[in-house]
Amino acid sequence: MHHQRVAKNARQEATTTGRKAILRVPGIATLAVALLTVCVTPAAFALPGLQALYLVPIALFVWILRTRTVADARGLTVRTVFGTRELPWSRLKGLSLTKRGKVRAVTTDGEEVALPTVRTRHLPVLSLVSEGRVGDPTGLTEDMDTTSESPSAGQE
Repeated sequence: MHHQRVAKNARQEATTTGRKAILRVPGIATLAVALLTVCVTPAAFALPGLQALYLVPIALFVWILRTRTVADARGLTVRTVFGTRELPWSRLKGLSLTKRGKVRAVTTDGEEVALPTVRTRHLPVLSLVSEGRVGDPTGLTEDMDTTSESPSAGQE
């Protein structure tokens, strides 16, 4: 009974909030942090006080778990290690692209906000989630709209 109620609530939330995209560092990156921890261990116990070297893998682990950008029908939520910032679609003028393929949100005030883990390849996803408020320079979402509107072969 509990599972049915949870599923029903999830369906209701999905219909009221629309699409949602969570862009974050892949979880497999924690494997690299574990390897770094193993590699630091001999040096950490070589001299008293070097146990502070363990702060580096801990900081990386926290960064991997916390850093993300969430896009939904309401706007963008930028989460970093030290804070969270909400950016409603109505406050965004557009997106700015850097030479390295990173994406920044430009607010109506002209402020640029870095979007961690968002790259140019994610622009079609942002366009779909924003329901067209953010344009897709690749044109991939336009192809999806035309194919979804056209009737399937064999149907009349």
